Amino acid sequence: MSFWKRLKNIGSKVGPGIVTGASDDDPSGILTYLQSGFAFGFRTLWLALVNLPFMISIQEMSARLGYATDKGLARLIKEHFRPGILRFVATTSIIVIVVNIGADLLAVGTVLRELVGWPVAVWLFITAGVILLFTISLSYPKFAAVLKWLTLSLLFYVAVAFVIHIDWLTALKATVWPQIAWNKDFVELMAAFFGTTVSPYLFFWQASEEVEDREESSRERKLKRFLVTKNELKHLRRDTAVGMIFSEVTTWFIVVSAAGLFFAHGPTQILSFAQASEVLRPLLGPLAFVAFALGIVGTGLLAVPVLAGSVGYILSEMFGWAEGMNKTWREARSFYLVIVAATAVGLALNLFGFDPVRLLIATAVLYTIITPPLVWVIIKLANKKEVLGDRTNTPWANFWAYLTLLFSIFVAAAYLIVTFL
Repeated sequence: MSFWKRLKNIGSKVGPGIVTGASDDDPSGILTYLQSGFAFGFRTLWLALVNLPFMISIQEMSARLGYATDKGLARLIKEHFRPGILRFVATTSIIVIVVNIGADLLAVGTVLRELVGWPVAVWLFITAGVILLFTISLSYPKFAAVLKWLTLSLLFYVAVAFVIHIDWLTALKATVWPQIAWNKDFVELMAAFFGTTVSPYLFFWQASEEVEDREESSRERKLKRFLVTKNELKHLRRDTAVGMIFSEVTTWFIVVSAAGLFFAHGPTQILSFAQASEVLRPLLGPLAFVAFALGIVGTGLLAVPVLAGSVGYILSEMFGWAEGMNKTWREARSFYLVIVAATAVGLALNLFGFDPVRLLIATAVLYTIITPPLVWVIIKLANKKEVLGDRTNTPWANFWAYLTLLFSIFVAAAYLIVTFL
């Protein structure tokens, strides 16, 4: 078998979990991780390790809920909780997701301006137009296939760690031994780190994508209903775990690479994308900014459709509209109109002249604040026999689920305390 056929075969086996994990390392995540390494060296590496089981736990529950019920997360909340809970979860999630869309679009527009020229506003409209064209005109399988390969741009951050001098023993110690500085700057980055890693939009996206992935499998097998077997759930868990591990390993290397500059030049606050791109200079020299820009553009194009699609799923499931990336415009008109509207509002937010670096990190912090109630809702759903039957959480799954909830409350509370008290 040729190299390209093998590569294509591997890609065909990549499921929603991998795409979800890859989209987690969006421009907001990249800037947060770089800022962590620039400002605090290895001191935030433990968060990459701690967040990994939390990511796997919450994403596996979201995936299982979608896969085993044929329903998205918002629809399940609608059916099993009071209306006020759905309105609160949906409203807070949509607001932060739309801000995230605006931040990612601004990041892409800013790096393209610095790379090519032309005003940021021009690139904002071009980027939003390209994303909407591909999201609406391509079928879901083709759309997902594009998303899978855009993740390769993240490998530059892994490679650079092996080019610069890294004290690997110190880095490993910092990974397994938590270090917390109780000051505003560190706690803000800790909150941003958690929020951009365990992001609520991914919960909605993963559940709905598992539904669509199952629909595709059912259609291919010409089944009226695709039975959920133990083997299928095992594959789902493996796909989810691999996606989250890919995301966190990349995160770890981004922080390590940025920490190399911390130890060489001292603590630094990222003020521009050109400054952030310096982490790649030891590997790529004068091409560092080009590679950085392509990474931001690639992950931005990966993340914005996921973000806007999450808003589409939330509102479609609330109001009973047809939904799905595997449907055409005619089949799910309202769903796609929401995606267009969410992208347009995100774009419009940039008319207020926000600083792109600060906006990306602020978005991550906002996710941390809204995460605890949504995690609590997902845990309740994953333990309801009327929802999942005999596929509810095991004791071990509940251990990690409640630990995720407690840690999310801790980080959110710590941020609010150091910020407002």
